[in-house]
Amino acid sequence: MTTDTTTAKRGFHFKDITKMFGGGQSTLRQFGILGSLVVILVVFQVLTWIVKGTGLTLSSGNLINVVNQYSYILILAIGMVMVIIMGHIDLSVGSVAAFTGIVVAKAMADWNLPWPLGVLLGLGVGVLVGAWQGFWVAYVGVPAFIVTLAGMLFFRGANQWVGDSQSVPVPEGFKVIGAGYLPEIALPLPFNIPTMLLALAGAAWIVFWEIRTRRIQRRMGADMAPLWVSVTKVVLISAVILVAGWLFATGREGTSFPISGVILLALVILYSFITNNTVFGRHIYAVGGNRQAARLSGVKDRWVDFFVMMNMSVLASLAGMIYVARATASGPQDGNGWELDAIASVFIGGAAVSGGIGTVIGSIIGGLVMAFLNNGLALLGAGADVVSMIKGLVLLFAVGVDVWNKQQGRPSIIGFLTRRLGRKQDSATDTFDPTKANYPTSQKYEAPAVEETRGK
Repeated sequence: MTTDTTTAKRGFHFKDITKMFGGGQSTLRQFGILGSLVVILVVFQVLTWIVKGTGLTLSSGNLINVVNQYSYILILAIGMVMVIIMGHIDLSVGSVAAFTGIVVAKAMADWNLPWPLGVLLGLGVGVLVGAWQGFWVAYVGVPAFIVTLAGMLFFRGANQWVGDSQSVPVPEGFKVIGAGYLPEIALPLPFNIPTMLLALAGAAWIVFWEIRTRRIQRRMGADMAPLWVSVTKVVLISAVILVAGWLFATGREGTSFPISGVILLALVILYSFITNNTVFGRHIYAVGGNRQAARLSGVKDRWVDFFVMMNMSVLASLAGMIYVARATASGPQDGNGWELDAIASVFIGGAAVSGGIGTVIGSIIGGLVMAFLNNGLALLGAGADVVSMIKGLVLLFAVGVDVWNKQQGRPSIIGFLTRRLGRKQDSATDTFDPTKANYPTSQKYEAPAVEETRGK
C-alpha cells in the first residue's frame, strides 16, 4: 500500500509533475497541449503589444469575445470526443446545427412559440436526428463516416428547404442563450459580482475535489502523487480561475461572463463526470479500445454506439441554437465547416486516431488552442487564407505526432523523456484500471484487463 509517507521518501521525480493532470497514456500529450495554449497566449499578447501598442489577447473584451465566438465549437468538441473515442467520426454536426436553428427560428416566428419551448423543440429535433443516425450506425452497421456524410448533405438541404434559403430572425428572449451575460448586481463594486462568485466557486471546487481524490486514493491503497504536487496543482489552477474571473468581471459595463460560457462550463463538468465516473463512460473507452473484448465482457456495444451518436446530435442542436441566438437570425450558411473545427479540436486535444483515447478536458484545451490561434491572427490583421493554412498545419502536426509516436511504441515525446527519467519507479503507477471510477479513463482499454476480469 502506498501512503503519503512512502511517497514523500521517493524524493523529487520529474514524472510526478505529470500527475498534476491525472497521469495516463494521453495525459502527457495533453500536458504538452496545455503548454502550447499558454505559449500561444503569451506570444500573441506580446505581438499585439508590439504591433498595436497594447496587449489585446488577454484583455477583458477579447476574452469575452472568444467565449462568445467559439463556445458552440467547444460544445461540439465535447460530443465529438466521445464519438472519436468510439472509433467513429461525425461529419453532420454543422448541418444538424443549421437544420435545428432554422426549425426553431421558424417555429418561433410562424407559430409564436415561446422561446423556452423553442429550446426544448430544438433539443427534441436533436434527439430525433441522433436516433435516426444512431440506428443506421449501431443496428444496421453502416459506417458512421457514411451515415453522417449522408446526414451532412441531407440536413444541409433540409435547412435551405425549410427556410427557403432565407434568414429568419429570432425573438429577443431567445438571444439570451447566445448573447447574454451574467446579470449585474447594484452594488458599488468595480466588478461583476456573479462572475467573481462563479470564479470563487470554481476555485473552491478544485480544492474540494483534490482533497476528495486523495482521500479515495488513500482508502483504496492506490498510488498517490506527492503532497507538493497536489498543492501546486490546486494553487495554479485556482489562480488561473480567479485571474480569468477577474478579467471577465471587469470588462466593459454591461458585459461579464457570457451565458453561453456558463452553458459550456456546465456541460464540461457533466460530461467529464460521465466519461470518468460512470459505467457508461467506461463502456465508451472499452468499446473504443477493443470492441471485441468489450463485447465478450458483456458490454452492449450497439447500445453504446447508438447513444453516443444520438448525444452528438443533441449537442449539435444546442450549439446551433446558441449560434443562432448570438447571430440574432438563422440563415442558410450556418454551420459550414463546424465539423472540421470540432474534429480538429479533439485531435489536437490528445485523442487518438484509432480510438480508445481522449478526454473532454483535453478536447476543450485543443479547442481553445484553435480559438486563440484564430483570434490572435485576426488581431494581427492576418487574412482568412493565412489563418486557414496555419490551422491545417497545426492539425496535421498534432495528428502526425500522435501517429509517429504510436509507431514508436510510446504515448508522446514528453512521455519518452519522462519515462527515461523515471524508469526506476514502480511500473504499477502507470497501470490503468477501468474498474476504479475515480482513476482517469484516458487510457486505452486493453483486452488482457478484460480477460482477467472474466476469469475471476
